[in-house]
Amino acid sequence: MRLVLEVWRQEDPAAEGRYETYEVADATPEMSVVELLDRLNEQLVESGGDPVAFESDCREGVCGSCGVTVDERPHGAQANTPSCHQRLARYTDGQRVRIAPLRSAVFPVIRDLVVDRSSLDRVIAAGGHVAIDAGTAPAADLVALDHAAAELALDFAACIGCGACVAACPNGAGHLFVGAKLSHLALLPTGKHERTRRARAMVAEMETDFGPCSSFGACVEVCPAGIPLTAIAAVNKERLRAVWRGGRST
Repeated sequence: MRLVLEVWRQEDPAAEGRYETYEVADATPEMSVVELLDRLNEQLVESGGDPVAFESDCREGVCGSCGVTVDERPHGAQANTPSCHQRLARYTDGQRVRIAPLRSAVFPVIRDLVVDRSSLDRVIAAGGHVAIDAGTAPAADLVALDHAAAELALDFAACIGCGACVAACPNGAGHLFVGAKLSHLALLPTGKHERTRRARAMVAEMETDFGPCSSFGACVEVCPAGIPLTAIAAVNKERLRAVWRGGRST
């Protein structure tokens, strides 16, 4: 199967980017978008050209690093599927495919398809963790946790931090990502002692870089982890709870 690729090329953050057109004549339906980029780079290297810079790691849909925009949609046409699992079976011989970096003001392009997603890291650094002194954590089997709450916490913990939700949002909002992290930790006993401080810090950091949420819903359509729209409500819930509790830290 021959595919005509329009790929975004940009040498560095200060350079003016542009689309360049390439052909991959031996693509197969089983290939993923990431494997298609692999094949393109093999061709470019063999011909003495400069390979396309892109990110990938596990290629099993759990690391979140492979995110690109395919035909104007984060990750690709198939809903709730990362780029490394977006197969080419939906394309026909000779079809054009446009591949670009994740598009958002908070994700500046570093090179070609690689973007700076440190804005997500800053939210996690602000409070997306549990601080327990080494040696003081109780044994896991001594901590009572309702099964339903544990399963719900795991659903929110499935977020892989790929940033597709932000790129899909017309406002560049990070509420689905932040809400998933807040919900996950608020449901667990080990996370509750920092709940108020966490909400204040993470929401404040989110509002520094990301846009406002209008509950448009495009984020849930591209989320590889299937994080529900209810995660967005958790942002305001946790924010208001922190305001109500005033100076208290938990």
